[in-house]
Amino acid sequence: MKGLLCTLLLLETFVFVVQQQVDGGLSENEISQQLSTEDRRQNPAQTDPRRDESDSQQYCHLSFPDIHAALRELTATVTEQKANIRALETRLREELNKKTDEMSNLTESQVEELRKGNRDREIAFSASLMESGSGYIGPFTTEITLTYRNVFTNIGNAYNPITGIFTAPLKGAYMFNFSIYGHGSSSTSATVSIVKNGEKVVIAHGHQDQYAVNSSKGVVLILEVGDVVYVRLWSGTRIYDDQNKHNTFSGYLLFPLREQDLCRM
Repeated sequence: MKGLLCTLLLLETFVFVVQQQVDGGLSENEISQQLSTEDRRQNPAQTDPRRDESDSQQYCHLSFPDIHAALRELTATVTEQKANIRALETRLREELNKKTDEMSNLTESQVEELRKGNRDREIAFSASLMESGSGYIGPFTTEITLTYRNVFTNIGNAYNPITGIFTAPLKGAYMFNFSIYGHGSSSTSATVSIVKNGEKVVIAHGHQDQYAVNSSKGVVLILEVGDVVYVRLWSGTRIYDDQNKHNTFSGYLLFPLREQDLCRM
């Protein structure tokens, strides 16, 4: 029983000293002093000569050199492990900084790519027929393409005011609107159509004997790159424009499309 008690006391001291070493609380000299103190506490015969040998036999006799050697070995191991931990922390910090830099560069690259993509998607135009003056357009013996020369907006430069033709720079869904205006006539109407790649899509028509006539239409078209859209005045019809800009043609990209998007439609 006494042997067990001695072992427990030894372990208590040993654990305390090791913990102090791990936490950086004791130097090696202090460790030695701690163990010497504990050794004297467990062996009072060493400090009190009046105690006889029979009394000292009631206490444990510890082998201090062996314990001190084991503790030195453990201390060296702990010191080595602490150095390894510091080295690992340094390496991890360097790797983290490297990854952070890579992510930062990647993010900047992605942002620039998104900006470029957004610039490519900025497509919109709006124009009216006449830049100045007033007058009739038509009637003609054949259909003509109307050229809206007074440009309000032409973001992306997809509309050509010389030819009156919009050319799709990007596959996508586009919204187009056009309006017409004319004067009443018993024999002549105001009729135009929006055309995609040579095919009429929708028609705006106005006809009455007197006063003003007007009409407007809008349509969403799916365009491939290079598809063209324009407005045609029908043969035998006429429209009128002046400084009030009655006749307009506008369009803009709603959103781009990919092949898989078209397959779902």
